[in-house]
Amino acid sequence: MEGGVRLRAGASKWDVREKVWDYLEASGLADFPRPVHRRIPNFKGASHAATRLLGLREFKAANTVKINPDAPQKNARFLTLEARKTLLVPTPRLRTGLFNRIVPPSGATKEILRICATSQGIKEYSVPVGLDGKARVDLVVVGSVAVSEKGWRIGKGEGYADMEYAMMVSMGAVRADTPVITIVHDCQVVDIAEELLDDHDLTVDYILTPTRTIKTNCKRPKPQGIIWHKVSYEMLEKIPILKSLRYREKQTGKEVALQDEHSDLANANTPAVLNEKAKAENTRPQAAMGSAQIGQHYVESDSLSPRLEGSGTITTVYVGNIPPSVRVSELKCALREFRATPLRLNWQGAQHRAFLDYKDKATAESAVSSLKGLSLGGNTLRVELAKNQRNKGQVEINSQK
Repeated sequence: MEGGVRLRAGASKWDVREKVWDYLEASGLADFPRPVHRRIPNFKGASHAATRLLGLREFKAANTVKINPDAPQKNARFLTLEARKTLLVPTPRLRTGLFNRIVPPSGATKEILRICATSQGIKEYSVPVGLDGKARVDLVVVGSVAVSEKGWRIGKGEGYADMEYAMMVSMGAVRADTPVITIVHDCQVVDIAEELLDDHDLTVDYILTPTRTIKTNCKRPKPQGIIWHKVSYEMLEKIPILKSLRYREKQTGKEVALQDEHSDLANANTPAVLNEKAKAENTRPQAAMGSAQIGQHYVESDSLSPRLEGSGTITTVYVGNIPPSVRVSELKCALREFRATPLRLNWQGAQHRAFLDYKDKATAESAVSSLKGLSLGGNTLRVELAKNQRNKGQVEINSQK
């Protein structure tokens, strides 16, 4: 027992979280937003604890610092901006990408920098950093619910900090020796049984509290990338940039089978499943696609589909920011991988764009959602419903912009 939090023998991760949250609330240490349950908890003294960053050699040497967006790290974000360092903040729940880079206005005062460090400031003074952003992170600051002096960390249970770090490894943004720091109240420093840790759990090198700077000398390896067999299809849908990273790693020959796919392997060699697989391969739209070269445009259509011109319900998706180095075959491969194969693909490589026809608006919107954050050839593609939709009977797709 340390700092007033009593843990029973054999406590689970969730037991540890509940004890810490309960103690912070009952002892009057919890700070806004309240209650602290199911959050990275804010606490009285968080601002002072963050000032310990200024005494760390690793912070002084860092050019780019990634800090989570939670309340107890607000002053850490301000101090990073005040030191004129590049501040990267993960997007909430990784819905629209991985990082936002905070860009204070020219000549920003301390008051403006403090606003930039808030959640509202992150919205108003930031620009997204995509997979093509070539980010290099020198220091990582994460929130914790509980942490041990050995550097073992427990988050709020949703896994985003662990995933953010694994994604940074996959992007090449961090190295094995990139320092990881957490800022907590003294009561959050507890004994954590090593058997509670998994191979995807992030460990920390420094713990900053209102009263102490703890160097953990942690020897346990940090995650060495995304552990795909622990990623579900549901998580892939919630985090679009994860799909792009998976596609990119698959292209390099890495094993990227998901949790759901691994669970299916036990049944994969049964005759019924094999027959279903063969049937699916023979009937999937991309297997029946014919193509024709029309000037600078490449149009691909599904010969099994009703004629597009007679439908009247076709909805078109615009794909822009396609690098000159990317070929139509690469886009087609990505569309199949992301389960967004269109009825017809109109490739306009010279204009760095393509148009995808889907059978109705719902299917098109689903494709836009699936392809959000897709990166090809070093560019994050722009994917949205085309502004000028075709009329019934019209063969050519109206160009956008």
